[in-house]
Amino acid sequence: MLPVSRLIRSVSVVALTASALLSVSPVHADDERTLSTKFGDVTLSGDPQRVVVLEDVALDTALALGLKPVATLATRGGSGVPAYLQERVGDIKIVGSIREPNLEAVFAVKPDLIIASSNLDKSQYEKLSMMAPTVVPEIAVGTPWKESVAFFGKALNREEQTQQRLDAITQRMAELKGKLPENTVLSVVRWNPQGPIVMSDKLFAGQILAEVGLKSPAIAGELEGRPHSDILSLENLSQVDGDWLFLATLNSDGQAALETAKEQPAFKRLQAVANGKAVAVDGQIWSSGSGMIAADSVLDTLAEHLVP
Repeated sequence: MLPVSRLIRSVSVVALTASALLSVSPVHADDERTLSTKFGDVTLSGDPQRVVVLEDVALDTALALGLKPVATLATRGGSGVPAYLQERVGDIKIVGSIREPNLEAVFAVKPDLIIASSNLDKSQYEKLSMMAPTVVPEIAVGTPWKESVAFFGKALNREEQTQQRLDAITQRMAELKGKLPENTVLSVVRWNPQGPIVMSDKLFAGQILAEVGLKSPAIAGELEGRPHSDILSLENLSQVDGDWLFLATLNSDGQAALETAKEQPAFKRLQAVANGKAVAVDGQIWSSGSGMIAADSVLDTLAEHLVP
């Protein structure tokens, strides 16, 4: 790996060269777009050709718009992209993890746009922005998922296409709402080896549930900016009960986790479980994901299980 000082010097040369090229290239005002980011306004122009995405929602958005980035990070708890995106993305360069992007690897793929995570710190941002224009969204628990997707669509210069896809999803949600039983309570629970946690109703999946007219258990709405609850004891598991229980894991063993959970007497006593309405779902979508492809998957699952 290059020493940091050499990497920064190399990046500086590239940045200065790019700046010189841009200064002699005509830029049309109607081709420019300015994004308000975590570290200030960033103005972009033209269609990016070599995009590096350092977060999963941006990857979902790019792929939904028919764009394949040149590199991305390994998803949380994995060594590659989220499983639900693997077929679309095929072979792609992995440039580190969510916690530790590999700056040398990012530099090596010669990006012309970098879309980073809202968790990126300023020192990393400063290094990345020397390689290519870098946009860092301000996303927190409760940020509307459509707003985040629109941000990434704008960065990719696909605003109109993004809005069309979002409008189609909104229409699909409205149609599904008309088919679902009223006053249905659905819990989204992540099952960890240490015990279950309930996901906030302010997250991506919770926002979709609310828009299609489904309710979440009270505990999901009482987390005050937190993405999920503390680990629940089996004695307190009744707090997540409802008409339906969707059990999410961050790996492909969701069905196995559901069968393991059913061995617990407290779990079997839940109304949803007793009525055969406990379903294993992809945690990379339901408990930590977001995006237009993810949204269609959520709606597919709801339609499959809840529509009479």
